[in-house]
Formats: sequence, C-alpha cells, structure tokens
Amino acid sequence: MVPEKLTFSPLARRQIEADFSGGHITSDVGLLLLREVDQQHRLTRRLASVLQDPRTPEMVRHKLDTMVRQRVFGVAAGYEDLNDHEALRFDQALQTAVGQDNDLAGKSTLCRMEQRVDRQAMVKAHELLWHHFIEQHDEPPKEIVLDFDGTDIPVHGEQPGKFFNGYYDHHCYFPLYVFCGRHLLVSYLRTSNRSDSRHSWAILALLVRFIRQYWPDTRIVFRGDSGFYRPRILSWCDHNDVDYIVGISKNSRLLKEVDVPMMLVRTTQWQVKEKVAETFRFQYQAKSWKYPRWVVARLEEGELGSNPRFIISSRYDDGFKLYYEQYCARGDMENRIKDQQLSLFADRTSSTHWWTNQWRLILSGFAYTLFERLRSHLRKTPFERMSASTLRLKLIKVGAVIIRNTRRVRVLMSDTYPYKDELSDLVRRLVPG
Repeated sequence: MVPEKLTFSPLARRQIEADFSGGHITSDVGLLLLREVDQQHRLTRRLASVLQDPRTPEMVRHKLDTMVRQRVFGVAAGYEDLNDHEALRFDQALQTAVGQDNDLAGKSTLCRMEQRVDRQAMVKAHELLWHHFIEQHDEPPKEIVLDFDGTDIPVHGEQPGKFFNGYYDHHCYFPLYVFCGRHLLVSYLRTSNRSDSRHSWAILALLVRFIRQYWPDTRIVFRGDSGFYRPRILSWCDHNDVDYIVGISKNSRLLKEVDVPMMLVRTTQWQVKEKVAETFRFQYQAKSWKYPRWVVARLEEGELGSNPRFIISSRYDDGFKLYYEQYCARGDMENRIKDQQLSLFADRTSSTHWWTNQWRLILSGFAYTLFERLRSHLRKTPFERMSASTLRLKLIKVGAVIIRNTRRVRVLMSDTYPYKDELSDLVRRLVPG
C-alpha cells in the first residue's frame, strides 16, 4: 500500500512533502536508561510484589511486575493518565524498557490492577522505600534529618474523603511527605479536614523504630514547620532520644520575651535604612509543657515592619546556626514535593477508590526514586542538580527510530542530539563492560 503523501506550503523553490513510511519512531528512547537503573535496584519488581493477583495464572497475559513497570515508566516519561496507555502500549521504546516485545496492557487492565490495591499493600510499599533508603548507604551516617511537610492536591468530583479546606480555599486532599535529604520515605494520602500534624507522630515513631534496627547509633532529627508543633510529638522525641527543630506560631508570651531585642533590631534598621535580622535564644515553657525548652527567635525588621519567627530546638546551639543553617534548610524539601506534584503527577488522585489514589502517590514516588538513582550516576555533570522535569526533557524525551527483529533491537538516534556525549558516558556507567 502506497503511503499517503502530505504536502505543505513550499520553502522557497523546494516542495515540502511528508508521509507515514518512517517505520517505528519513538520520543521516549531515554526510558532505556531507567530500565538499566531499575534492573540494578529492582524497584518496580519489588513494588509489584506487594500486590495480590487473584487472576488465574493460565489466563494471564500481562504480569503484575510488567504492568507496574509500565505505569512507573509511563509516569517518568510524562504520561499522567491511564488513558495515555491506550496508545502508549504500542510504543516499542516502552515495550523494550518494560521487557516485552509485544503490546502492553491497556487502560482497562491497568485500572483493574489499581483498584485491587489495599491498605496492606501500601504499608509494604512504604517499607520498600525505607529498605531502599538503608541500602543506599555503605555505612551508617552519624546523623540524619527527617523532614515532614504537607501539601494540597485539588479534588474535582466525588472522590472519597473529599473536604473543603479553608486555608487552600478549595476541596482537596492533604498528603504528608517525609524526606531525608533527597530520599523519599513517606508519601501518605490524608483528608484535608485535619491539621498538618495528623498521623505524623505515629509515622515518626514507625520510621525511628525501623531506622534504629539498622543504625542504632545514628542521631535522628525531626524537622518541620509550625504545623507540626505538638507537645505530644516533642515529648515523645525527648523520651526517645530524637532531636527536633520545629517551628512554633508566635503568641503574646513569645512576643513579650523578645520585646527588648526586637527594639534593638528596630533601632538598627532605622539607622541603616535596610532590612536587619538577628537571632535571639531563650528558654520558654508553655502551659502544656512539663519543663522549659530552648526557643530561637528570628527577629527581622524591614520596610514592611517587624517579622519575628520562632522555632523550638532540643539542641543548645548558636541561634544563627540553628535557624538559618539547620531550620531553613528544610526549604529544599519543597523542591522535592514540586517534583512529585508538578513533574510526576502525584496530584492525579481522580479515582473513586481511596487506596487507588494512595497507589498513584506511590507510583509517583517510585518514579521519583528512579530519577534519584539515575541522578547518582550523573555526579559532576551538568545534570546533577536538574529537576525531574528537566532530566526528563533532556535525557528521557529523546527521539529515535527503532528497528526490531528476532536477533536485536536497534535504536537509531539523531547525530545532532545535543547531549550525545553525556548520554554515551551515562550508558557506559550504567552498563559496564
């Protein structure tokens, strides 16, 4: 059959013609990089092992680990919905990355898999993230910092647990994230009708107990903003040898404690006509506390007036170091959450099944973890500090012609690809010999 020829307006004297005889062309050949990373760490295979498969083995066409890998790789490549897989299942780059040489699962098969997810599977999936975190260290670190933070996921429709949140001014979910550096440890779906700290104490206790099984001498620090200030959490940390650096909302008593140093900062600002910030450390005991704790005040005065902030710390240390070097470092966690929400589609919680929505957060988390393991091979390169979306654009969304026969799969990329030297070096690192 002669391919249909498409004719465009000419360029000077040359005719511009196109047809559909180019063979199989993909825009996602970089998924083969994630395939190598996944084979090293067995992330998708281990994730598939947490699911129950009630299907009759003789009737199974698409195995669980293949479907899980298909979904995680699809998210990593920028395909957010199940509907995308109706066309994506025929893409030979994804088929090769997943380990198949024929059509992958369609949206209905993938949807049935996701709707079988339950609470037990989600607990085991989080334990996999924790084990993977431990495996990435050759020896126990002296200290780790567990960053806790929540964010909103807008909800449109009749999803279970839908509530209106006054702070975010829309109906939403309110997932809890826990990171240690760049390592994702928790991606936990919650309703938005409770506080930031909901279930954070229980999750902290589980994490600390798990980590100390492997690293009994490692110092653990709990860090969070004022939404995670709860006397119960602080008391538990005190009794379980866990340090903490947590924000606390300002109140009249705290403001009274810093009246004098705030006046000195204000006077300095009037003299220099620029923003001035200082720290002031003091002991403070709220009515609900059994004993006083150290509080560090960040006292700032500028054109818009006074802006004092307060944190509670179990450490007696320099106030400037506690606030600016240790507490403010938690801001980097927000970039990790953006990777989850904006780049890896953790916000696609549109199912009418609660645990299916939690599963989609986990899929996003495992796609993020794959990118982080890929990043570990990119040290001392321009790609080392790039976000997940930028890594996808430069290394995953690579166009190529695929020629497949019984002996080999040939991937023909453009010789004008701007990162071909970096890609070649990366392949040599991932596939030694």
